[in-house]
Amino acid sequence: MSDFEQQPKHDLIGDILKDYSKTGGMDNLKGTGEKIPKEYFSGDTFQHFQKIAKDAGYKPLWLKLQHEISDRLRGLESLDAAHLKKEVSKINKKIAEHNKSCPPPLQKMPVSPNDLESARRIWG
Repeated sequence: MSDFEQQPKHDLIGDILKDYSKTGGMDNLKGTGEKIPKEYFSGDTFQHFQKIAKDAGYKPLWLKLQHEISDRLRGLESLDAAHLKKEVSKINKKIAEHNKSCPPPLQKMPVSPNDLESARRIWG
């Protein structure tokens, strides 16, 4: 067996649904009991899922973290050097968590107290 075949399979949609369900997101869903439109049964299932999830207001964990990191980076201007270093360390822990849960092409490098302007541009 190759290394690829031995690696455990990752069920992205299943993980998203489990996380959403744990937070009560599956309770009282809009459209419960209604017929599913025919277009949901044609084409790419993943794209249909993404559209349904987006319409329901669902955001994956990595996207929530991305917004939190961006907000934290904007709030660093008024900190002294000691507090800045501590806050950047906390932000880097959030970045590591983000990188574990986001698609690989969207992973980002940790930030440095010396290059916060660049980090703000990268994180939006």
